[in-house]
Amino acid sequence: MNKKLILDLCGGTGSWSRPYKEAGYDVKVITLPAWDVTKIEFNNYGVEFIRQDVQYRDTICVLFDDVYGILAAPPCTEFSLAKGNAVRNFKEAMKVVEACLQIIWKCRLHTKLQFWAMENPKGFLRQFLGNPYFAFEQWEFGDTGIKPTDIWGYFKPPVKTVSEKPSDPTRRFPNGRINGRGMAVPIVPDEYRGLGLSRAALRAITPKGFAEAFFKANSQEINTNELPRFLT
Repeated sequence: MNKKLILDLCGGTGSWSRPYKEAGYDVKVITLPAWDVTKIEFNNYGVEFIRQDVQYRDTICVLFDDVYGILAAPPCTEFSLAKGNAVRNFKEAMKVVEACLQIIWKCRLHTKLQFWAMENPKGFLRQFLGNPYFAFEQWEFGDTGIKPTDIWGYFKPPVKTVSEKPSDPTRRFPNGRINGRGMAVPIVPDEYRGLGLSRAALRAITPKGFAEAFFKANSQEINTNELPRFLT
């Protein structure tokens, strides 16, 4: 097949776009420290991403007309409920969200994107973007996790595969201690073992079950008649 381009903005390990890459799509993971979505240049034909972790100028040039779909997962730190009453810097955090949206909007002005989606854990981003189009917890796709997650955008909703929440979401440690919120503890997927990822980075990995379900729902051209009327 002709390679279809997927932009994975703030993609971290690239776990959300991984099924697309494995299926032969041309996937560009734009993520720190190498790539910064706020450090870009637009022209009449596309967008140029400028590498940040090298002294010489290195770029990724993407033509608007080549983009098939866009995934975006801006950092959630300032929007997270887990931050509690600590001081938040919404202004800086929204710069990344706005940069992602600008890329989405620019691409859509030039071509019919088959889908775009922006993800964040349930939190204060709702107060800026409104209620999400789709929300889920990891266990609903057969993954181990209970983190409520929001997704805004234009896409076909993935089909949830599990309807009944596990009744005993606990985790027993080698020393015998039991953590009653075991499903909230990030588990290292096999493909990411040995990378030395931090707890925050592990929690940011898109669950495999959800990523595969999203790919299954959005790997062909979307029939706009199947989308909610307000999205068409």
